[in-house]
Amino acid sequence: MSSTIHDQEKQAAEQELLEVKLPSSTASMELPSPISAQQQPKVTHTAAKYKISAAAIIPIWIALSSAVIIYNNYLYNTLNFKYPVFLVTWHLGFAAIGTRVLQRTTHLVDGVKDISMTKDMFVRSILPIGLLFSGSLILSNTAYLYLSVSYIQMLKAFTPVAILLISWTFRLQDPSKKLAVIILMISSGVALASHGELRFNLIGFLTQAAAVAFEASRLVMIQILLHNLKMDPLVSLHYYAPVCALINLFFLPFTEGLAPFYELQKVGILVLVSNASVAFLLNVAAVFLVGVGSGLVLTLAGVFKDILLITGSVLIFGSQVTPLQVFGYSIALGGLILYKTASGK
Repeated sequence: MSSTIHDQEKQAAEQELLEVKLPSSTASMELPSPISAQQQPKVTHTAAKYKISAAAIIPIWIALSSAVIIYNNYLYNTLNFKYPVFLVTWHLGFAAIGTRVLQRTTHLVDGVKDISMTKDMFVRSILPIGLLFSGSLILSNTAYLYLSVSYIQMLKAFTPVAILLISWTFRLQDPSKKLAVIILMISSGVALASHGELRFNLIGFLTQAAAVAFEASRLVMIQILLHNLKMDPLVSLHYYAPVCALINLFFLPFTEGLAPFYELQKVGILVLVSNASVAFLLNVAAVFLVGVGSGLVLTLAGVFKDILLITGSVLIFGSQVTPLQVFGYSIALGGLILYKTASGK
């Protein structure tokens, strides 16, 4: 979820709206920390019941996506609640309950009716993807303990490169000179941004790099294992949230133990509920978002959101961004937009 589930992205999605053209052309959307569906959904049920224009939903999505990341960072570094495994588990548990409430009270999760979930599909597909999802969420949230919001957003630009490299390795997509140039652009831009980072932390960098690897692997596995299914962000959350919550709950005693529970009184239940609510609302907004514009429009919305986040990180948290980072990140963003244009979506 934001960033958790952002990022959670995100998810959530880390939610950047990036697409990778694999053989069956299944699109992906990441919410930074926030949780999201990574496939191009059939927007049948939602679109038929509810209508929201792109001009209305894109600003809402940008605001919620930014709010999730900033709120999580506030919890970790301002309130000093440094327990990402607990926070991710809380977000996922909240989302598992939230999607089931929506399923009973609205038409937003009607897409579940189109999916015949068998035990075999759950064990072979949902469970392994859920493991990667948990790893991605925990690692991406842990990175906020070491790195600034602005630098993390720059590193997330490498996600489509990781997806392409994995796809080429397993021969899911054929390499091309055009894609090689785009990869070089994004990689060079991220490298320059890293070189210009004044508060570089190796542990944080490796943690975020691992989060990118987990997220890229998850998206590729979705393409391989669930290529015939179309799940929007809430339907995806409906299936993955309880699985990931239980996985995280298993690891919680070995990673953070009882420490986060002792700190709950200091943070306050209202803060935790509002934090999880914002992350959940981001996934609701994502359902409407995927049906209102082309892939390029959504990518540009994601780029604009990242620029706002970096600016907000500087203004709110006092992060320092150097000219070299701005230059490098501009190159990386150019590569992302060029990829979107080249993919023909």
